[in-house]
Amino acid sequence: MAFLRSVIHMLWMLITVIPWGIIMVVASIRVRGKALWWMAVRWLGWAIGGARTILGIQTQVIGWENLPTGDTAPAILLVKHQSTFETFLMPTLMPHPLAYVFKKELLYVPFFGWAMGRLDMIHIDRRQRAQAFNKVAAQGQKLLDQGIWIIMFPEGTRIKRGEKGVYKSGGTRLAIATGAPVIPVAVTSAKCWPRRAFVKTPGVVEVSIGKPIPSAGRQPEEMMREVEAWIEAEMHRLDPEAYVHLKAPSGTTPDTEASTA
Repeated sequence: MAFLRSVIHMLWMLITVIPWGIIMVVASIRVRGKALWWMAVRWLGWAIGGARTILGIQTQVIGWENLPTGDTAPAILLVKHQSTFETFLMPTLMPHPLAYVFKKELLYVPFFGWAMGRLDMIHIDRRQRAQAFNKVAAQGQKLLDQGIWIIMFPEGTRIKRGEKGVYKSGGTRLAIATGAPVIPVAVTSAKCWPRRAFVKTPGVVEVSIGKPIPSAGRQPEEMMREVEAWIEAEMHRLDPEAYVHLKAPSGTTPDTEASTA
């Protein structure tokens, strides 16, 4: 049944993204900025709504009160990355348009990538590492000034449930460069939608929004360690079953276990 549901959901996304991608590209000739963004979010809402109705994936969010208020209040969201689900989900939850920082190769994905290319996003060429951050900082500041929030996945790629990737400091570097606070977000999407998995299972994906972390007077690496510590501690709290394998065997401590690994 889970396989059949997954097939139906995939078909739902395919038959809706093609016409909507075309509509987005055509509409972008005259419509740009936030108006075009909310058009894009409509399709993402269909994808998430399909996941809820077809796949049985529900969403529970805590920490709404931690989001900045005001039309131009800046924020940089640093989100735990376990699957495609949160890339679709976050724009449907946030009260502000979001600008993803992503590799430019995604622009070549038919329909979906074409539509993304018409939005206010930050796409980078990873081959030009020296210039990449300068571009992110300049575009990021411009977007933040317009009330568009930046969203990044500090681990850089989707991480298997119960595991931790390497947290890179690009998000905190951007926060310090622009003066924007960081909002850490923990997401348990892999409970229902594992990375690189076609078959999805019913359940509840929990999203926890942390308190803003001011960037003034901080160092990127030190600030990212704080972000990492909060996200990973929250992931352990939200999804303890995923981290059972990290518990030390009887008669040992985590430190001694790690030293013998």
